[in-house]
Amino acid sequence: MEEAGDIRPARRALISVSDKTGLAELGRALAGAGVALVSTGGTAAALRAAGLEVTDVAALTGFPEMMDGRVKTLHPAVHGALLARRDNPGDMAALAAHGIAPVDILVVSLYPFEATVAAGADRAACIEQIDIGGPAMIRAAAKNHADVAVVTDPADYAPLLEELSRLGGTSLALRRRLAMDAFARTAAYDAAVSAWMAADLGAFAPRHRALAGRLVQTLRYGENPHQRAAFYADGSHRPGVATAIQHQGRELSYNNINDTDAAFELVAEFDPAEGPACVLVKHANPCGVARGKTALAAYRAAHDCDRVSAFGGIVAFNTALDGETARAITEIFTEVVIAPDADEEARAVFAAKRNLRLLTTGGRLPDPGAPGLEFRRVAGGFLLQDRDAGRPAPDALRVVTRRAPDPREMADLMFAWTVVKHVKSNAIVYARNLATVGIGAGQMSRVDSTRIAARKAQDMAAALGLAEPPTRGSVVASDAFFPFPDGLVAAAEAGATAVIQPGGSVRDADVIAAADDAGLAMLFTGMRHFRH
Repeated sequence: MEEAGDIRPARRALISVSDKTGLAELGRALAGAGVALVSTGGTAAALRAAGLEVTDVAALTGFPEMMDGRVKTLHPAVHGALLARRDNPGDMAALAAHGIAPVDILVVSLYPFEATVAAGADRAACIEQIDIGGPAMIRAAAKNHADVAVVTDPADYAPLLEELSRLGGTSLALRRRLAMDAFARTAAYDAAVSAWMAADLGAFAPRHRALAGRLVQTLRYGENPHQRAAFYADGSHRPGVATAIQHQGRELSYNNINDTDAAFELVAEFDPAEGPACVLVKHANPCGVARGKTALAAYRAAHDCDRVSAFGGIVAFNTALDGETARAITEIFTEVVIAPDADEEARAVFAAKRNLRLLTTGGRLPDPGAPGLEFRRVAGGFLLQDRDAGRPAPDALRVVTRRAPDPREMADLMFAWTVVKHVKSNAIVYARNLATVGIGAGQMSRVDSTRIAARKAQDMAAALGLAEPPTRGSVVASDAFFPFPDGLVAAAEAGATAVIQPGGSVRDADVIAAADDAGLAMLFTGMRHFRH
């Protein structure tokens, strides 16, 4: 219940918005509630076009807008009206002495700086979209939320108008919540400006680094039911789970979002112009990856790698989905399917599985080579690094063994190297015919990852009724160098014929000698892909 003393009447509203969504309706409702409207530039023009009576802010300040609108609200008549404490006799006397009437509601949406940057505008255009007067007014009104309601998002028009209708004013509870959102908005805005300036200057590690996001949804819980969680978008518009359309299924969970992101980022490494690719992920690790002539063939091959782990996992594609592929996916329980698109038949097939979430990204894939930043929380701070967009140039690959890979091995080696980049370290990937046949992830010892991946391949052979493990004739990728020959020897014993790894160990000569003794071909990439 609202306390009567907490209700503040609304006699005058100052409105200055770049986003005109719902503006006419807001203006009519405020005017209907007896609230006088004051506005600026294009906002005033839009309100007048809706048939509303509006006072220009210049009439308050006694000073016209200048410098193409750069200076219009930076004036004591505006900020005094916002900052005056209604219960402070000195503040109210100062207003009276200068002929300033209080503003009870401020509605501001800032210049679209983030959208301008996202659209790829040049530096001058981006600078011009840095709002000055808007944040100043927002902060003033938010600081004085004991008396003033500040609205920074059209989504808050409805609750504001509901209280005006029901209470004849605004409650302290609403004003406090709006003030919280207002300070968060200006903080996010400034974070966007500072991040853009850092990027424009090539300053990777500025003295201060601000992070910001916009709430996409609150989640049922985090990684575990006792943890609270929410999902925020960072405004970068990178294609993926944050920008996808969810066509059906239950609300995405924290783990769904994390795993779906891992799956889509990996599948995007494979150029759709070179054919379909499919990735299956469980607990943020790929459990099957394959290329194929069709999406169905890619899915079947990826699923065959580890049928047990695939149950209840995430499936990602780099091409649009068809009905035949959708039917194959629904043969087992799947949490999420994400793809650039899905045809009508595929959507109809998935619709029969109410709990399956289908996401599409408007035909877009994230660019695996695009620059970006990654953050990780540690006690007392956070770590910052570039996104791992590294790909060794073809001329950086070195054959270090007596035998060079043949063309089939080379194709499989590059496929496996792409996959191992997305597997938790220590990571080992066996691949054959552009499909994974054994994945070892997250082990403290590289040789253990090698053996686990080989054992997974034995399980695959048993599940498919193969005469021998599919590691026979496979290639193997390691995300970091083999510190000793034992991991490479284990791969050779599993039947691998070629190896790709970064190199760089003090025992490289021993590892190369072991490869030569086993008749393996081996490439050094000179690039490590740790993932923790």
